[in-house]
Amino acid sequence: MNIEAKLGLDVFKISAEPHITINQEICQTECQVRYCLYVCPANLYTMKKGEVKVEVEGEGEVQVDYEGCLECGTCLIACSHDALTWRYPGAGYGIQYRFG
Repeated sequence: MNIEAKLGLDVFKISAEPHITINQEICQTECQVRYCLYVCPANLYTMKKGEVKVEVEGEGEVQVDYEGCLECGTCLIACSHDALTWRYPGAGYGIQYRFG
C-alpha cells in the first residue's frame, strides 16, 4: 500500500476555527525564503494574490488550507521568524489516523 492510499484512509473533522494562522506582516517583511511552502508533507501552503495562486515566491501572501493538516508541526519548526501560530485543533477536531 503506497503513502497516498494510506493517507486516503484518514478522516478529518474540520473545526470552523483555524488552528494555524499566519502573521502576514512578519511573513512578508522578515521571510527571505518561505520554508513553509516546501516542508509541509500535506502541501497545504501556497502563495496567493487575492484568490489566484501564484508560482513566484514573494508575490502575494502565503495561505494555508488548515483543513488537511496532518498535525505534525513541521511548518512551525521551519518558520524561523515566528510568523506562524500553530496549536492542536480543539477537542474532537483534526485528523483521525485510520491506518492500523
